[in-house]
Amino acid sequence: MKVSRHTRALLVTSLLVAIARTASAQGAERFVPYTDTIPGALLSFVMLPVPAGTITMNTATGPVKINVPAFWMAKTEITWDIYDIFAFRLDVAREERPKIDISARPSRPYGAPDKGYGHAGFPAIGMTATAAEAFARWISQKTGHTYRIATDAEWTHAAELAFGTAPLSKQRLDATAWTRENAEGQTHAVGQKLNDRIGVEDLFGNVAEWVTTADSSFAVRGGSYRDPAAQITTASSVRQDPTWNQTDPQIPKSRWWLSDAPFTGIRLVRVP
Repeated sequence: MKVSRHTRALLVTSLLVAIARTASAQGAERFVPYTDTIPGALLSFVMLPVPAGTITMNTATGPVKINVPAFWMAKTEITWDIYDIFAFRLDVAREERPKIDISARPSRPYGAPDKGYGHAGFPAIGMTATAAEAFARWISQKTGHTYRIATDAEWTHAAELAFGTAPLSKQRLDATAWTRENAEGQTHAVGQKLNDRIGVEDLFGNVAEWVTTADSSFAVRGGSYRDPAAQITTASSVRQDPTWNQTDPQIPKSRWWLSDAPFTGIRLVRVP
């Protein structure tokens, strides 16, 4: 079939427009806020872009500059609404739940895992770093997007963009974070405080968030509802110690739950 020059020109123009639109959509998908959903659960969570940047972190050999590539960070800490599906196998038929590999999902906790603080809309608490990483793998499989917990450098970079590097005033901390002074000894539903400069909520306070460290270990960042406001800064970092699981009666102690650390939580990140 013979195609006229005019028709060819129209086809080429249409193709170029389609390519441009696709490129634009891919660019937008790469670095704009978005909402992800968990199939079959009618639950969603919001991811916000964090631009690339350079931070300086203190190490054993002195301050080191680190380039942090762009990434998305969850607007809120992961709530029980979502964590329950993973931890209690709610995405699996009841008769199939006992067949799930016990190395892939948490064991049943001793007592109420939420400690009576609150459940729907409240941050999931008391999980180990192992559980936090397993949760990230599970939700990646569910959504088709690769999620994980933040690195120490990513969390620090986000915190510095969110709050700056200077100490925060008491008023600013009170407006943005649940701390020992205002939390009344418990966690609170996510998103009740003001957003920070990058739109993330509860980055400081409420629950301390698991991160991976440069030495391939783990720490929690941002402080929690139990910490004095004066001790919560962009540099706040704590590593697990034996007191976090002191009352666990199991030998060996649970790799999924921390009986005495109802202040650990999860915030997801995703790299484009």
